[in-house]
Amino acid sequence: MKKILIYTDGASRGNPGPSAIGVIVGAKTYSESIGAATNNEAEYQAVVFALKKAKALLGKRVIKNTEVEVKSDSELLIKQLNGEYKILEPKIQSLFLKAWNLKIGFKKVKFTAIPREKNKQADRLANQALDNQTKNKTLF
Repeated sequence: MKKILIYTDGASRGNPGPSAIGVIVGAKTYSESIGAATNNEAEYQAVVFALKKAKALLGKRVIKNTEVEVKSDSELLIKQLNGEYKILEPKIQSLFLKAWNLKIGFKKVKFTAIPREKNKQADRLANQALDNQTKNKTLF
């Protein structure tokens, strides 16, 4: 059986405002701006992106025997994904359903809260994408 670790982070400047995600799937890193969103929406979009990417990288046959552990420093996200907190915001409910449905096919998916200092690389990736998004805007 295979186990893959995923680290995710979402960042928003303005909340809502320009937002981005940082994701580490195994040894591969990804960062991407996602437009305007709240920080919580960005956190969820990072998880959705990560699970989709894991499925694409591994393929259907491999994921059947793969355990995934998604690690994030967002306690709210993890507690919602683990069913400990209710989700009242409609946009977050929609993103929760996307993440939940992406669990299908994997042998097991576990969501774990980690301290911010153990998620520095995903945080750096998200902020790097935000910085690039800001740099690429023109005044005219």
